[in-house]
Amino acid sequence: MRHHNANRKLSRKSGPRKALVRSLARSLVLQEKIQTTEAKAKELRPFVEKLITRGKASRGKNTITLAARRFLISQVGSEAGKKIADVLAPKFQTRAGGYVRILHMPRRISDGSSMAHIEFV
Repeated sequence: MRHHNANRKLSRKSGPRKALVRSLARSLVLQEKIQTTEAKAKELRPFVEKLITRGKASRGKNTITLAARRFLISQVGSEAGKKIADVLAPKFQTRAGGYVRILHMPRRISDGSSMAHIEFV
């Protein structure tokens, strides 16, 4: 039984799966909109929203704490971490949650996978 195993496996072991989610998060942060499969988008949304919340919650006097900045950089890289801390977190400062939306697209022709656009609100 799979009780309390909420994450999707995405046909990968844990290391490549973490790398995939971090790579998708980095692309989403830098481009602010990406197209991927629906399962990957649904797995990506909570990861990115937690990063934005971490950037928001640790802001004191309009600056992010060093620990939070280092955490963001460790998760998605320096360029994307800086963008979360300096651009996205202040943009969503008054929003309570739900920073990312998933829009369903037609199925992929080659293999019939359900596709989706994921973007910031």
